[in-house]
Amino acid sequence: MKLDRLHRVIQIAMGWLDCHLHQFRLGRVYYGVPDAEFDDLGGETLNEKQFTVADLAPTAKKRFIYEYDFGDSWEHEVVVEKVLPPDAAFKHPVCLGGANAAPPEDCGGSPGYADFVAAMADPKHEQHAEMKDWIGGAWDATRFSLEATNAGLKRLKA
Repeated sequence: MKLDRLHRVIQIAMGWLDCHLHQFRLGRVYYGVPDAEFDDLGGETLNEKQFTVADLAPTAKKRFIYEYDFGDSWEHEVVVEKVLPPDAAFKHPVCLGGANAAPPEDCGGSPGYADFVAAMADPKHEQHAEMKDWIGGAWDATRFSLEATNAGLKRLKA
Protein backbone atom coordinates (compact mmCIF):
# COMPACT_ATOMS: atom_id res chain seq x y z
CA MET A 1 0.00 0.00 0.00
CA LYS A 2 1.34 3.41 -0.97
CA LEU A 3 1.66 5.92 1.86
CA ASP A 4 -0.86 8.34 0.32
CA ARG A 5 -3.45 5.54 0.45
CA LEU A 6 -2.53 4.71 4.05
CA HIS A 7 -3.14 8.39 4.84
CA ARG A 8 -6.68 8.05 3.42
CA VAL A 9 -7.24 4.83 5.42
CA ILE A 10 -6.23 6.53 8.66
CA GLN A 11 -8.46 9.51 7.88
CA ILE A 12 -11.45 7.19 7.42
CA ALA A 13 -10.64 5.15 10.54
CA MET A 14 -10.39 8.34 12.62
CA GLY A 15 -13.47 9.92 11.07
CA TRP A 16 -11.43 12.97 10.02
CA LEU A 17 -11.97 15.11 6.93
CA ASP A 18 -8.39 15.52 5.63
CA CYS A 19 -8.44 19.26 6.39
CA HIS A 20 -4.82 19.53 7.52
CA LEU A 21 -1.28 18.70 6.50
CA HIS A 22 0.18 15.32 7.36
CA GLN A 23 3.45 13.42 7.11
CA PHE A 24 4.98 10.04 7.76
CA ARG A 25 8.25 9.91 9.64
CA LEU A 26 10.86 7.20 9.92
CA GLY A 27 13.74 8.47 12.01
CA ARG A 28 14.74 11.79 10.46
CA VAL A 29 13.24 11.03 7.04
CA TYR A 30 9.88 12.60 6.17
CA TYR A 31 7.34 11.42 3.61
CA GLY A 32 4.33 13.43 2.53
CA VAL A 33 3.25 15.90 -0.10
CA PRO A 34 6.37 17.86 -1.12
CA ASP A 35 5.89 21.63 -1.09
CA ALA A 36 8.63 24.00 -2.29
CA GLU A 37 7.29 26.62 0.14
CA PHE A 38 8.72 24.58 3.03
CA ASP A 39 12.03 23.52 1.44
CA ASP A 40 13.96 26.24 3.27
CA LEU A 41 12.96 24.84 6.67
CA GLY A 42 15.87 22.44 6.56
CA GLY A 43 14.32 19.13 5.64
CA GLU A 44 13.24 17.48 2.44
CA THR A 45 9.89 15.74 2.25
CA LEU A 46 9.91 12.66 0.05
CA ASN A 47 6.84 12.12 -2.09
CA GLU A 48 4.52 9.70 -0.25
CA LYS A 49 3.06 8.54 -3.57
CA GLN A 50 6.41 6.91 -4.39
CA PHE A 51 6.77 4.87 -1.19
CA THR A 52 4.88 1.97 0.37
CA VAL A 53 4.31 0.79 3.91
CA ALA A 54 6.81 -1.99 3.12
CA ASP A 55 9.45 0.62 2.27
CA LEU A 56 9.19 2.07 5.77
CA ALA A 57 8.40 -1.13 7.69
CA PRO A 58 9.32 -4.22 5.66
CA THR A 59 8.88 -6.80 8.44
CA ALA A 60 6.73 -7.50 11.47
CA LYS A 61 7.38 -5.32 14.53
CA LYS A 62 8.76 -2.46 12.42
CA ARG A 63 7.17 0.92 13.06
CA PHE A 64 6.97 4.49 11.87
CA ILE A 65 5.02 7.65 12.73
CA TYR A 66 2.02 9.22 11.00
CA GLU A 67 1.43 12.83 12.05
CA TYR A 68 -1.72 14.74 11.18
CA ASP A 69 -2.62 18.39 11.75
CA PHE A 70 0.64 20.04 12.70
CA GLY A 71 -1.24 22.46 14.97
CA ASP A 72 -2.98 19.75 17.01
CA SER A 73 -0.08 17.37 16.30
CA TRP A 74 -1.83 14.01 16.31
CA GLU A 75 0.92 11.38 16.20
CA HIS A 76 0.09 7.77 15.47
CA GLU A 77 2.61 4.98 15.78
CA VAL A 78 2.04 2.61 12.87
CA VAL A 79 3.24 -0.90 13.73
CA VAL A 80 3.36 -3.78 11.27
CA GLU A 81 1.92 -6.71 13.19
CA LYS A 82 2.17 -9.33 10.46
CA VAL A 83 3.15 -9.48 6.80
CA LEU A 84 0.78 -11.56 4.67
CA PRO A 85 1.36 -12.84 1.15
CA PRO A 86 -0.34 -10.84 -1.63
CA ASP A 87 -3.99 -11.71 -2.20
CA ALA A 88 -5.58 -10.65 -5.51
CA ALA A 89 -9.05 -10.98 -3.97
CA PHE A 90 -8.26 -8.36 -1.36
CA LYS A 91 -9.94 -5.20 -2.69
CA HIS A 92 -9.90 -2.73 0.19
CA PRO A 93 -8.59 -2.34 3.75
CA VAL A 94 -10.64 -3.74 6.62
CA CYS A 95 -10.79 -2.51 10.20
CA LEU A 96 -10.68 -5.43 12.64
CA GLY A 97 -11.64 -3.50 15.76
CA GLY A 98 -11.63 -0.21 17.57
CA ALA A 99 -12.78 1.56 20.67
CA ASN A 100 -14.00 5.04 21.54
CA ALA A 101 -14.65 8.09 19.41
CA ALA A 102 -11.75 9.77 17.68
CA PRO A 103 -10.98 13.36 18.57
CA PRO A 104 -12.87 15.81 16.36
CA GLU A 105 -10.95 18.03 13.95
CA ASP A 106 -9.47 21.19 15.46
CA CYS A 107 -10.13 20.33 19.08
CA GLY A 108 -6.67 21.42 20.23
CA GLY A 109 -4.61 18.25 20.35
CA SER A 110 -4.49 15.93 23.35
CA PRO A 111 -5.03 18.65 26.00
CA GLY A 112 -7.88 20.21 24.02
CA TYR A 113 -9.51 16.83 23.50
CA ALA A 114 -9.33 16.07 27.22
CA ASP A 115 -10.98 19.43 27.96
CA PHE A 116 -13.60 18.79 25.26
CA VAL A 117 -14.49 15.35 26.66
CA ALA A 118 -14.74 16.75 30.19
CA ALA A 119 -16.99 19.60 29.04
CA MET A 120 -19.24 17.28 27.02
CA ALA A 121 -19.56 14.76 29.88
CA ASP A 122 -20.76 17.36 32.39
CA PRO A 123 -23.89 19.37 31.54
CA LYS A 124 -22.94 21.81 34.34
CA HIS A 125 -19.46 22.45 32.89
CA GLU A 126 -19.04 26.13 31.94
CA GLN A 127 -18.17 25.18 28.34
CA HIS A 128 -20.71 22.36 27.89
CA ALA A 129 -23.24 24.37 25.85
CA GLU A 130 -20.52 25.97 23.72
CA MET A 131 -18.84 22.61 22.97
CA LYS A 132 -22.20 20.93 22.29
CA ASP A 133 -23.04 23.68 19.81
CA TRP A 134 -19.57 23.45 18.23
CA ILE A 135 -19.78 19.66 17.72
CA GLY A 136 -23.40 19.85 16.55
CA GLY A 137 -25.18 18.03 19.35
CA ALA A 138 -24.56 15.20 21.77
CA TRP A 139 -21.16 13.52 21.98
CA ASP A 140 -20.41 10.00 23.13
CA ALA A 141 -16.70 9.56 23.82
CA THR A 142 -17.18 5.76 23.90
CA ARG A 143 -18.81 5.59 20.46
CA PHE A 144 -17.11 3.52 17.77
CA SER A 145 -18.82 1.79 14.88
CA LEU A 146 -16.87 -0.99 13.25
CA GLU A 147 -19.60 -1.24 10.60
CA ALA A 148 -19.45 2.46 9.71
CA THR A 149 -15.66 2.42 9.59
CA ASN A 150 -15.62 -0.58 7.27
CA ALA A 151 -18.33 0.95 5.09
CA GLY A 152 -16.07 3.99 4.66
CA LEU A 153 -13.07 1.81 3.88
CA LYS A 154 -15.10 -0.14 1.35
CA ARG A 155 -15.84 3.11 -0.52
CA LEU A 156 -12.14 4.01 -0.59
CA LYS A 157 -11.00 4.52 -4.15
CA ALA A 158 -7.84 2.76 -5.28
